[in-house]
Amino acid sequence: MLRKKVTIGMLALAAIAVSCKPKGAENVVSGDAASKVYVAPGKYDEIYNFVSGGFSGQLSVYGLPSGRLFRVIPVFSVDPEKGWGFSEETKPMLNTSHGFVPWDDLHHVEMSMTDGMADGKWVFVNANNTPRLGRVDLKTFRTAEIIELPNSAGNHSSPFGTENSEYIVAGTRFSVPADGDASDVSIETYKENFKGHISFVSVDKNSGEMDLAFQLKTPGVNFDLARCGKGASSGWFFFSCYNTEQANTLLEVNASKNDKDFIMAVNWKKAEELVKAGKGKKEAVKYAHNKFNEETHSATSEIKTSVTVLDVADHPGLVYFIPCPKSPHGCDVSPTGEYIVGSGKLAALLPVFSFEKIQKAIANKTFEKESYAGIPVIKYEAALYGEVEKPGLGPLHTEFDDKGFAYTSMFLSSEIVKWNIKELKVVDRQPTFYSTGHLMVVGGNTKKPYGKYLVAYNKITKDRYLPTGPELCQSAQLFDISGDKMELLLDFPTIGEPHYAQGIPASLIMDKQAKIYDINKNKHAHFTNGEANAKVVRKGNEVHVYLTTIRSHLAPDNIEGVQLGDVVYFHVTNLEQDWDLPHGFAVKGADNGELLVMPGETTTLKWVPDRIGIFPMYCTDFCSALHQEMTGYIRVSPKGSNVPIKYGLGDKFVTVN
Repeated sequence: MLRKKVTIGMLALAAIAVSCKPKGAENVVSGDAASKVYVAPGKYDEIYNFVSGGFSGQLSVYGLPSGRLFRVIPVFSVDPEKGWGFSEETKPMLNTSHGFVPWDDLHHVEMSMTDGMADGKWVFVNANNTPRLGRVDLKTFRTAEIIELPNSAGNHSSPFGTENSEYIVAGTRFSVPADGDASDVSIETYKENFKGHISFVSVDKNSGEMDLAFQLKTPGVNFDLARCGKGASSGWFFFSCYNTEQANTLLEVNASKNDKDFIMAVNWKKAEELVKAGKGKKEAVKYAHNKFNEETHSATSEIKTSVTVLDVADHPGLVYFIPCPKSPHGCDVSPTGEYIVGSGKLAALLPVFSFEKIQKAIANKTFEKESYAGIPVIKYEAALYGEVEKPGLGPLHTEFDDKGFAYTSMFLSSEIVKWNIKELKVVDRQPTFYSTGHLMVVGGNTKKPYGKYLVAYNKITKDRYLPTGPELCQSAQLFDISGDKMELLLDFPTIGEPHYAQGIPASLIMDKQAKIYDINKNKHAHFTNGEANAKVVRKGNEVHVYLTTIRSHLAPDNIEGVQLGDVVYFHVTNLEQDWDLPHGFAVKGADNGELLVMPGETTTLKWVPDRIGIFPMYCTDFCSALHQEMTGYIRVSPKGSNVPIKYGLGDKFVTVN
């Protein structure tokens, strides 16, 4: 059993932490901090930092040490800047079993891995609300794939990958009844009918394509975070669990009654073997699998209807519980894979578990007398390597450097605490501003951390930035961790609400970037191969405009013959073959958004005019000195009029009877 409990006084500090400066806050920045973050004009940052956008549903990319924002990558939310979710090609990416869902809550980030190290191929992200996983291609910095997760709700404990990205793993935040007709049960029957599900999504090592390989059905707890084993603990996965009370109302009280929750240890190699041996059960479900094809520049969406499920209660030796301080958030594995850190949000200590001791306890069956829902519970002391005493208040998340140290974020006491992994002694602490949640050490979840920089992602910024009404920006704070003492270097605001992030050396991916789409390989169904082939075609009440863009005109730029009641599709091909020369496209009165078309790409805008008249269209992305002149006109006539289709550019016009 745990030896220390949180006090009411500790909980009261939650309110104080967000309104008072931490002790020593006046002198945390040294005189040479500015020089350490300065990146001269024309020079590159050392690190790409991929940061979750939280409720923005997007992924943002910053440079470190400068803190400069380079790009916002839309994943689960529509984005008018890039036409994501507005173009006909990208709309299928936001399809789900519930239909078109144009928003989600993106919490966590995971780089693809080879031998426990980031390989720079892909970055995976989660959708917390309508459970999904997304894969971003780091050659294009564009979302390449999204897969929905059935039997789940609140996909928070994801996306966490195995050492070679064999699987990206996702645990449900909210245990719910399994999908299907049997899910219509009373909420009050939680303990009987609600179950947790952990999804194992396989990743093709060459293409990155994902597939829902299998799920584990677990007792009805809530999963918060997770980490795969590595090195010594290779083949295992560890999840933090809360609400072991299996409460269904007023969780802030009813899910904090027990003096412990659990870390759940999963032998994923054994699970894989069981599935291959046919031990899983096929269950009827419904989920969407969406893919973006870089050759057709278009997405497809497929609804799938089954998943293989292993009930962990039916397979002894697959899953074990380890007692942990109540309401754990982080569950973090050291670079060697030997140590697993559990972070109870309400605890005043940090337990560090030993994988070697866990294995001995399993072999010797050193379990508590009572199992939990039929799952063995390893005795706390049998799994414990030791406890970090008085680390701070509200420990949430831990990452590691390359020198044998761990760093833990303290939400209540607003600080980062550095401690020695072997000796379990605190060696440094620095204040944050304020209420830090996740933190990120560059490579801090890998076998060989890059170290050097740590970023704290903070929830509260009172008095840190210019005020902007009732809501203030959230922020990141950059620390230099190369010396014995952490040194605060920089504050910078973030997109949305940052949760987790990961950083990788820029050298790993900067030279692999796609610069154009080869126009000779364009396989879009409505590709226009050159300005001479631009045209307008009527198909019933549909009008298809095959339009090209090049500095500094549209072709065609005058169109007549569209009638009220027509549906107009602008298939825009960017003829440029030069890096960083996208063209935009918009038309007055469109009720969706613009297009942003990359060099060599074809993208489609759907427009339903709602009145007769002359409608301007134009390029929305400044592309040349004559960008303002890159415009055109569309005439919309009354329904049934005898105005023929007519289109042209300059003195060349075509009339279609």
